[in-house]
Amino acid sequence: MKTFIFGTLVEHKPGVLQKVSNMFRQRNFNIESITVGPTEREDVARMTITMKGEEEDAVQLEKQLRKLIDVLEVKLLDPSETVVRELALVKVRADDWRARSDLVNWANIFRSRIVDVSPDAIMIEITGAPSKIDAFLELMKRFELLEISRTGITAMERGLNRIGLK
Repeated sequence: MKTFIFGTLVEHKPGVLQKVSNMFRQRNFNIESITVGPTEREDVARMTITMKGEEEDAVQLEKQLRKLIDVLEVKLLDPSETVVRELALVKVRADDWRARSDLVNWANIFRSRIVDVSPDAIMIEITGAPSKIDAFLELMKRFELLEISRTGITAMERGLNRIGLK
């Protein structure tokens, strides 16, 4: 199975996310991640949808997305021409000085930030490619992971390439 990323522009109104996710459900495909947010236009939102499957599945889903009335534009993004980022908050037990010191060092190595400190835990914010976050989480397993919250990816094509309305 391969990971596919769809860049999608949709009408920025209630119910659109439900229609898109329902279309995936009806075709029995799992959404790996979905992010939605406003764009430079007040009436348009950008959805970045990630799914795993075969090439034929991705092509079929792209066609089905285009049929949804609230979807304005869809593009299957080429990973080599796309910047992909994700944010994660990671809460780790840190109730002794050695654990705290190690966590601060790992956070610095991964260019992440410590965003909260309590007497027995540290929360780290890390942003980057999903593979960077996966590598960081793998290292954090030596500590006690208390909580993880990942946003899912957001993506945009490099250079002047863009998902645009015609």
